[in-house]
This record gives sequence, structure tokens and C-alpha cells, in this order.
Amino acid sequence: MPTPLESAPRLSRILGGPRILIKRDDLTGLAFGGNKVRILEFLLGDAIEKGADVIITVGRFQSNHARLTAAAARRAGLKPVLVLGGPREPELTGNFLLDKLLGSDIRIILTNEPPPFAQAAVLESVAEEFRTSGMTPYIIPSGGAGPFAGVAYYNCMLELYDQLVQVGQPANYIFLCSGSGGTQAGLALGAKALQTGMEVVGISDKHPTEFLATRISKIANETANLLGIKIELLPNEVRVRDEYVGEGLGVPTESDLKAIRLAAESEGLFLDPVHTGKALAGLIDHIQKGMIGPDETVVFLHTGGTPALFAYSEAFA
Repeated sequence: MPTPLESAPRLSRILGGPRILIKRDDLTGLAFGGNKVRILEFLLGDAIEKGADVIITVGRFQSNHARLTAAAARRAGLKPVLVLGGPREPELTGNFLLDKLLGSDIRIILTNEPPPFAQAAVLESVAEEFRTSGMTPYIIPSGGAGPFAGVAYYNCMLELYDQLVQVGQPANYIFLCSGSGGTQAGLALGAKALQTGMEVVGISDKHPTEFLATRISKIANETANLLGIKIELLPNEVRVRDEYVGEGLGVPTESDLKAIRLAAESEGLFLDPVHTGKALAGLIDHIQKGMIGPDETVVFLHTGGTPALFAYSEAFA
């Protein structure tokens, strides 16, 4: 089922234009939803085809990706193993609480390094542990990034394009939070393939622009190869803004918190302090600086993450 495309007229009016449409990928239907559900459809399919019975992935303690990977694994009858990290012992709230309720096998690493802090050594060590016991593990990288993510969001762009045609409203921009890069890669590839003219703007949650643009173009080109599409996306064609990162991943800025409050008060829409709140803060800044005209149309991709709100009560207090 396509996720809804909703108008946000009150938010648009408060900001003095442009027209804002919300693509509700927080409503993808599994374990509080989010963009990773589309990606996991392909990753879990690949895991099952390869005979896996254990799914291993990595993330921070409040990782949306980890929560949805565990839920998808349970739905598929597979064992979820989560390698989770952070600077201090996690509180039993938000995504971490849901990971526990899903009965995930959780391995905790105390570290200040963001994912993929354990991607090579620790994940392979955990996988070998299960191989030794006669099981078949399948490793999913941080954020599920890779060509399967690109395929998932290439398909999402086709879906979104159809919705825009149905409402008779072409869009000038798509704004989203860009972290591991797979979601933006698929959208950007789809926008170029369809010749929509839409600019896909990623608001980075941790990586510098140059790194993320190179990563996104690489995933997009791997996706094009997988789909048999003769299109190349160059790093200089990828739009990423890194000036909204703040102090780092998972540390909301005052602009992020204001954006979250504005979305809630204007549209009854909940965003999270790690990803979507940051993306809306970036969009608001673009509008206020006149970088987006009042007569233009923006699609804001809501990639989910709302359970993380409950782990940030002190920030809002």
C-alpha cells in the first residue's frame, strides 16, 4: 500500500509559503513505521533466500533501524541480534524499550563512536558465533544502506510521482534527513530517471557533505546497475546540507526542538529529535532565507522515528 501524501497548509501558512506536502513514510505499517520498512522488505527477502535464520545489525541505543530490523525479523520468523552502542548505559525507553519487547539478543558496546562503530570486527565476530552453533546469520549494515535501499526508494519515487500527478501538483523539492544514504540515493536516482526536475535535498544528521554525496552517488549507481538502468548519478549532482548537524548524531539543536514543536502545534505531526526534526529545521531555514520561493512546492519525507521522542524528555523540558 502506498503511504499517504498529505498537505500541511497550516505549517505552510506559518512559514509564509511554499506549499508543503508530507510523504508519510512514518506510516509504513510495521512497529511504529519508518523508511527502513521499505528497505527491509528487500533485505529480509534476500536473507530468507539465502537460508538465514539469524539477522544481525548495528545502531545506536535509540536506533530506528535496529527497532524495525528486529520487528521485521520477528515477522519473518528469524532471530534478531542487535549490536547497539552509545556513551553510557541505555535507559529502558523509546526504541530501546521496543527492542527489549521484541526479545532481541542485544549486545551493548559503550562508545562515543557513531555507527558503523562495530560493522567490521564485532558484527563478523557475532556472526561467527552463530555459524559455530550451526545457524546461518545474515548481516545488515548500519541503516540498511546499499543497493536494496536504493531500489526501495527508487520505487518510492515512482509512487510519489504518481501521487503528485493525481493531485495535479508537481513538486520542486523533496527534503529528507540523510544518514546512511540509501533513501536519498533511491529518490535521487528515481528523480533523474523520471526527469522530474525535482531537487532531492538531504539534511545530514552526522556526515559532512562531501562524504555523504560520494556515498549516495555510489549507492545510486549500484542501484541503477541492479535495476538495469543506464543512468549515472555524479557526486556533484547530489544535494546534501551538513550545516544543521550541530554537536553530532542524536544531539538535537534548539532549531530541531523548535521545528518539532512547530510540526506538532500546526499539523498534529510528531517528528523525532535525531532525524526528521533536523530535516524540518533545515527546510524551515531554507524557506526563511528565501532559498525556496513562496509559490514553489516542497515534499517533506517523514522517515519515521517517533519512538525516539520518549528518550528525549529532558531536552523538551
